[in-house]
Amino acid sequence: MTADEAERPEEAPEAADSLEDLEDEDLDDVAFFGEALDHEALDDGGFEEDVPVGTSAAVEAFDEAVEQIFARLRGNPVADRMFYTASELGNFSILWHALAWAGATSKRGRRRAMRVSVALAVESALVNGPIKSAFNRSRPLAEHDHPHRLRQPLTSSFPSGHASAAVVAAALLSESRRRRWPIWAVASIVAASRVHVRIHHASDVVVGALVGAVIARVFKKIWPLR
Repeated sequence: MTADEAERPEEAPEAADSLEDLEDEDLDDVAFFGEALDHEALDDGGFEEDVPVGTSAAVEAFDEAVEQIFARLRGNPVADRMFYTASELGNFSILWHALAWAGATSKRGRRRAMRVSVALAVESALVNGPIKSAFNRSRPLAEHDHPHRLRQPLTSSFPSGHASAAVVAAALLSESRRRRWPIWAVASIVAASRVHVRIHHASDVVVGALVGAVIARVFKKIWPLR
């Protein structure tokens, strides 16, 4: 045994004492990103991000108020079936493409249908691309199992692509119609369905609708009906 090896057992107790001193140290004096550690927050999971970054108190209050309204509707068989069906039909804008091309037998009709489809393609590329990529908002957590089939998206919750597509389609499809309210009623159900099925926050839907309104307005200018 060398002299160094003989000294190691004597150093071990000192290392153990150091660890005990560290465990007993008052961690309140240790800075964490410039602030003292909050032990209660750590124990209660206080560092877990419950609210998406960037939301204000007003947005949170609005989302919660709308959530309470839809909470009363959930569990109603008629409401559940309507909103879940609308949400599924809104996936990939299937409903809007179908409505645009239904009965488009004339050259004018096909041109209108093509305008809707192109506008929806642009909307999808923008919303699901750079706009959603600029935000990283978590989707609402479902407290219970979904009563009906539902596709779970993996993108950011903000903004709602269903809402933006619904407004784009409704604005263009209703442009030359005398009775516009049925189209807008369907669009409203599709947009609202995303809150009912707990895929989006209410503010996601509102902003998505605003984005859709801007896109529709641009398309009306650059591709007017003749």
